[in-house]
Amino acid sequence: MSQSTPVNRFKVALREGPAQYGLWLALADAYAAEACATCGFDWLLIDGEHGPNDLRSTLAALQAVAPYASHPVVRIPEGQTALIKQVLELGAQTVLVPMVDSAAQASDLARAMRYPPQGVRGVGSGLARSSRWNLYGDYLTAANAQVCLLVQVETVTAIAQLAEIVAVEGVDGVFIGPVDLSASMGLMGQPNHPQVRAVIEQAIATITAAGKAAGILCTDEALARHYAHLGARFVAIGVDTSLLTQSARALASRFCGSGAAPAAPAY
Repeated sequence: MSQSTPVNRFKVALREGPAQYGLWLALADAYAAEACATCGFDWLLIDGEHGPNDLRSTLAALQAVAPYASHPVVRIPEGQTALIKQVLELGAQTVLVPMVDSAAQASDLARAMRYPPQGVRGVGSGLARSSRWNLYGDYLTAANAQVCLLVQVETVTAIAQLAEIVAVEGVDGVFIGPVDLSASMGLMGQPNHPQVRAVIEQAIATITAAGKAAGILCTDEALARHYAHLGARFVAIGVDTSLLTQSARALASRFCGSGAAPAAPAY
């Protein structure tokens, strides 16, 4: 019996609000992803750029998260048309692409996300989880409306092109990468520097004025709320690796002194 392609509720929320708060998943482990999916975040970022995810571990994470309310967003390592096609066929509806510096790049990505005539996505969903192996009888006609493209601007070059990037049809949201942006500005490792914050705040204003959703990763709670107040619609507020290591180190320090195990002697 045929079913309808599910509505991308995250994409709807980006348009209609409220702000969506997410967690970064860099552990590249489906069991950990499922545990995080029980915690109540609006969205979870499956990281294939800096986390050691490949297609199979991304698929496992998507399957693990699927029964829960948190929406999975997949970040790919780079904006390759073939890779976007593969990730969409895994069943991802929302894709985040890093290091987008121009409107031309953004336009190519928007076309890679969509079937003809709006795009160039190859037709093979009958073989794939994307259509649930043709269980979604309307998938080929409904998919273009339900995919969600998020592009990352994280260099001074991208910021200079931001007005043109946000004007690209098919770009649903623009994610500001504060750490890489700070490095590009000559302020390595200082994403909260006043100069970086000023650029971020102006970028949020530019993105929202264009009617697109602005996003950011910010683990400083007060600053994250500040960016949401300015209009950021999807805000990642934590990273699983950091939460694990910080909690584990704090526990170890209360019992084991420095919290670091002594190095084993070399033989």
